[in-house]
Amino acid sequence: MRFTVAIDGPAAAGKGTIGHAVAEKFGFAHLDTGLLYRAVGARVLRGERAIEAALALTPDDLATPDVLRTPEVAQAASKVAVIPEVRDALLEFQRAFAHRIGGAVLDGRDIGTVICPRAEVKLYVTASAEVRAKRRMDEFAERGQEADFETVLADVRARDARDADRATAPMMAADDALTLDTSEMTAEAAIAEAIAAVQAKRGA
Repeated sequence: MRFTVAIDGPAAAGKGTIGHAVAEKFGFAHLDTGLLYRAVGARVLRGERAIEAALALTPDDLATPDVLRTPEVAQAASKVAVIPEVRDALLEFQRAFAHRIGGAVLDGRDIGTVICPRAEVKLYVTASAEVRAKRRMDEFAERGQEADFETVLADVRARDARDADRATAPMMAADDALTLDTSEMTAEAAIAEAIAAVQAKRGA
């Protein structure tokens, strides 16, 4: 059985939390596609060229997700993600994952519009920039990292602009996507709506 759930939206909107919960509920595999770009960004920070880094990516590059979630890597990921050749290099990996037997959940920026335009369920998860910046601050605090709110907010807005304005695969909601604005929603409520959307399509 093949069943694909595509989840798109900006950083810190709740895509990963929802994606993980949906995958666990239905026994689907889950891929945070942002980690692919973060892994490329991390290799670029170590001195590699972006395109070569994308072509050389291996599962080992994704083995330490905490290392890939620093602000520096996030900014590097956003910058390499605008390079068409980088996106092309990672395209087939994502599509192969999406079509795996047993079902798959992918979250990112262009899953429902580019990677999996025929996904059975498409969600667009968003929230205000201020709410997302606060969530980022909480994440940094949990890891013992210091950050200034205004700086984090500026980074969130800059990343949104890069993701939405890039020429190749800009971030946007697919025409047939269900939009979840999590600014004032609990994680449990957002997850419940996502699960209901999947159940409606699966007839379960």
